[in-house]
Amino acid sequence: MGAPARMNLWTKAVEVMVLAVAVCFSLGATDASSRFNDLGHRLMCTCSCAQLLGECNHVGCQESGRERNELTAAIAAGQSDEQILAAFATKYGATVLAAPTAHGFDLVAWVAPFAVFAAALLGTILLVRRWSVGKTQVAAATDNDPAALALREKIRRETDTNNDGGF
Repeated sequence: MGAPARMNLWTKAVEVMVLAVAVCFSLGATDASSRFNDLGHRLMCTCSCAQLLGECNHVGCQESGRERNELTAAIAAGQSDEQILAAFATKYGATVLAAPTAHGFDLVAWVAPFAVFAAALLGTILLVRRWSVGKTQVAAATDNDPAALALREKIRRETDTNNDGGF
């Protein structure tokens, strides 16, 4: 088999693999139970147990059963994920969403932590640079100053523990 034939064989194998992966993902995306599981993990239970709707195990929870039934009915009605999430947010408020949306003012919830981290990092870098520049300037200025050299020698003599035997 020549090089072009082997290359053609590899190309066909890659195409088959890509097609197989695409089919697997598309089958899972249309499955109602996988959509229920995905949406159940994107919504919060409103019984104040602070758990995801898909995982609420609150004993005697009256809210999660009703909300799960609503979610199942919405999926069966053919609504899109965005429509279902919007309907739940309209009915129960924005707190029913497990994560804020990436639109409008809610975008601040995604951007603010990174912006605060970047500002703190920049402030720390600037502060450390300022401290290090100040020390090198002071050290350079005192190296040539006879009074500073005399003071440094006096401090060294007074704090030298080798002369008096230590403690």
